[in-house]
Amino acid sequence: MERAHSGQQRRVILAGIVGNVMEWYDFTVYGYSAAVIGRQFFPAEHPISSLLAAFGVFAAGFLMRPFGSLVFGHIGDKNGRKAALTASVALMAGPTFLIGLLPTYHQIGITASFLLVLLRLVQGLSVGGECATSCIFLVEQSPPGRRGFVGSFGPLGICGGVLLGSAVGAVLTTTLDRQSLAGWGWRIAFLAGIAVGLIGLYIRLVLIDHPIAGRLPQASSPVPEAFRSAWRIILRIVGVNAATAVSFYFCFVYITTYFRQTDHLAASTAFDINTVSMIALLLLMPVMGALSDRWGRKPVLLAGAIGLFIASWPLLWLMHHTVFWVVLLGQLGVAALLACFDGAVPAAVVEMAPDQLRCTVVSVGINLGFGVLGGFTPMVAIYTIKHSQYDLSPAFLMMAAAAISFAIIVRIHETCKVALSSPANIAPEAA
Repeated sequence: MERAHSGQQRRVILAGIVGNVMEWYDFTVYGYSAAVIGRQFFPAEHPISSLLAAFGVFAAGFLMRPFGSLVFGHIGDKNGRKAALTASVALMAGPTFLIGLLPTYHQIGITASFLLVLLRLVQGLSVGGECATSCIFLVEQSPPGRRGFVGSFGPLGICGGVLLGSAVGAVLTTTLDRQSLAGWGWRIAFLAGIAVGLIGLYIRLVLIDHPIAGRLPQASSPVPEAFRSAWRIILRIVGVNAATAVSFYFCFVYITTYFRQTDHLAASTAFDINTVSMIALLLLMPVMGALSDRWGRKPVLLAGAIGLFIASWPLLWLMHHTVFWVVLLGQLGVAALLACFDGAVPAAVVEMAPDQLRCTVVSVGINLGFGVLGGFTPMVAIYTIKHSQYDLSPAFLMMAAAAISFAIIVRIHETCKVALSSPANIAPEAA
C-alpha cells in the first residue's frame, strides 16, 4: 500500500507540474528574447525605446492574468480542476507556436505589432488559469503532513519552465552567431513550444482521472461570492506574494537583459549564470516546502521577506559585476531567499482559502500579485535605471515589495496544522 501511495503521489506531482513547465517555458521565452523582439516588432531609433516597448507587451500579457484567474477559477470551482488544468494547457501552446511564425514589422508593418500583442494577451489569460489551479490540485491531493512539500512542486514546475527557456536560450546564443539569432534563430524557441504543449496536454488528460469539484461544497456563483465574502483573503494573498513577484521577475526573467545591457556580459554568459541559479532555486524549493511542514509556514515566509529586505542591495551589487563567479554568487543568494516563498506559499495560500471558493480566491490573489507587480517589474526596472542613472535602483523595488510581504505575513495565522477539506482528506463515505 505504501508503494501504491508513493506511485499515486508521483503521478499527482507530474500532472500538477507539467502544465507549469510548458506554460512558463512559453511565457518566459519572450522575456529572454525581448531585445531581439523589440527590434523586430517595435523598431525605434534608440534601442532602449524598443526594449521598453517589448517589455510593455510582456507586461500586457501579465495584465491578462487576473482575467484568466476569473475564467479558470470559475471553471475549477464549478467544473473541476481537471477541466481548468486541461483547458489552460491547450490555450497556451497555440499562441506560442504562432509567435514563432509571425512576420516582422518590416514585412507587414504595424499589423505585426498588433498580432504580437494579441497573442501575448491570450498567453496571459492561459497563465492566469494554470499557476494557481495546479498548486491547488497538488495541495489538495497531498497527505496532511506533506502539503508544503508537495505544494512546492507547483512553483518548481514554473522554475522548470523558466529553466528550460533559459537553457534553450543558452544553446541558441552559443550555437548561432548574432545575425542568425536576430534573423531567424529566436523563432526556434517559440516553435518548439508546440511539442512541449502537446506532451503536457497528454499527461493532463491521462493522469488526472477524476473531477475535483463536486466532492466539495460549491458556491452558486464563485466569482461574485469570492469578491463579496473573501476579498480580505484575496488581498492577503496579493501581499504575501509581493516580494516573490517583484524579485523573481527582475532576478530571473529580466536579469539576462540586465546582464547584457548593464553589466555588458556576453549573452551566452548571462544565460549560463541564470541557468545555474535557476537550478539552485529549483532544488531548494522542496526543501523549504518540507521545512514549512515541520516548522510552520510563517517562519519560512518571514525568513524570506526579512532576507530580501536586508540583502537585496548587496546581492544586486554582486550581480552588477563582470566576473562570472561574483555575479553568480549574487543571483544564488536571491535564489535561496526566493525558495523560502516558493516552498511555503502554495500550501499557505490554499490553506487560507474557503473550500467552496478555493480556485477563484487563490487564482485571483496570486494573479493580481504576479500579474500587476511581477508583470510590470521589468519595465519599471528599465525606467528607474534610465531616469535615475543608478544601475542598482531595482534593489529598492525589491526591498519595498519585501516590506509589504513582511507586513502581511506577520498578521496571518499559522495554518500548517489546519485540516484541509479536500478530496485527499475526505473519507470515501463522506465523498
